[in-house]
Formats: sequence, C-alpha cells, structure tokens
Amino acid sequence: MPVSSTADEQPADDVDSAALPVNELFYSLQGEGKLTGTPSVFVRTSGCNLRCWFCDSYHTSWEPTHATMSVDDIVDEVQSHDDADHVVLTGGEPLVHDESVTLLERLADLGYHTTVETNGTIHRDAPIDLASISPKLASSTPTPEKDPKGDGEWADRHEDRRIDLDALSALVDDYDAQLKFVVTGPDDMPEIESLVSDVRVAASSRILDSDVLLMPEGTTRDELDARRNEVAELAMEYGYRYTPRLHVDLWNDAPET
Repeated sequence: MPVSSTADEQPADDVDSAALPVNELFYSLQGEGKLTGTPSVFVRTSGCNLRCWFCDSYHTSWEPTHATMSVDDIVDEVQSHDDADHVVLTGGEPLVHDESVTLLERLADLGYHTTVETNGTIHRDAPIDLASISPKLASSTPTPEKDPKGDGEWADRHEDRRIDLDALSALVDDYDAQLKFVVTGPDDMPEIESLVSDVRVAASSRILDSDVLLMPEGTTRDELDARRNEVAELAMEYGYRYTPRLHVDLWNDAPET
C-alpha cells in the first residue's frame, strides 16, 4: 500500500536517510494495551500526520523536537538495556518515517518483540509483532475551542486524515493487532461501534471483542481519576476490554515513562 507523506508530518530538520528523529529513548513499563506491565525500551520518534488536541506527546506533533539518531545508534542504545526483550516504537506517528522499517528489521534480527504504536492511517510492510492501532475519533479533532495553540488551523486536515479504512484493515490482516481507542466519554461509543463494524467487514482477519480496548483519555492522574471508572463501565457494558494507563498511575506525567 502506498504511503503518503507531506511536509507537516516531519520535524523541521532534514533527517539523514539512515537515521530517525528521536524525541525520547528510554526503559520503562508498557503502560497500555495487552502487554501492560511488560518491561520495554521505548523509541519515540518525532513527527505526526495528525494533531489530536489531547496528544500525550505534544513535542512529537504540535511542536516537534528531537535528536537525529542513526539506526545503528538506536539499536546500540536499545541493547544497553539488558533486561528488556520488548521494544515499543511510538511517536508521534512512527510509520511516517521510512527508516522505521529498517529499525524494525534490525530489531527483529536481534530477537526483540516489537510493538508499534500507530494511529492506523499508514500501512507498511515490516516485522511487527504487535500493531497497537489507535484510530482517532471525532472527539480528537482540534477544533478552535480545543486547539492547544488556539487557532484551529489543523481541524480540517486532522478530520480528513484521521480514519483510513484501507490502512486499518491491512494492519489488522497483516499483524497481530489491538484496536485501542482513547475514550473521552459515552458519546464516543457509537463511533467506536461503527468503526469496529466497518473494520470487521473490510478485514479478512477476525477481530475479537477482546482485541478492542477502551482507554480513558488523560495525561495526569487527576484527569484519569475523573474518567477511568466511567470508561471501565463502558467496557463492561459493550463487552470490550479496558486498558489502564499504568505509566500515568505510577509516574503521573513525568517524561520518559
């Protein structure tokens, strides 16, 4: 499947063809999804093709910051964390970068389990052990009243790009996948139900209810406290899976967690 790329998806600096723009590289616990609690090395790339108003990695999307790291240096840093067999490639949107595939191939050759955190708008052929797909709902659109920069200039672009059914179904068919939805409240559920139904029709692979995860929106403990019980009850009501944000519960909004 072709991958489109526009200038606004990339950080401002030119990136060497054998390198990635890395915002953070750290060792922690996987905080979300089926592998919650697993010790993992996180490689967080900078640059994204969407702009969720509640983005929990603001400095990879709204104001991208990064150091340019060669794939060799990234792999060396990953290997320095002896206790981790899992690597999480996240962002931003890591699949906007061609060299993400190179990195995943290197990690697979070394025997690492790789999770890719993606918004589901881009499909790539790469060795991915778990595609953690987080389709962005209408409630994520940065309307002028929710835009963290206050101008709303991204609202139309975000809305036009946030769902790509072809990419979603290809990711589900090609990889072990989880559909992880950031839930702001009960009003999100009709869209989640509709989108899950659409992906089930479009994909050849079976999507179980246990593959659909509901996660409360919130980047601080206080924000999660206000939403987690409601989202847990929605998971029970609809038969989907609830996922916490363990890293927020443990470390609040500290960087490199």
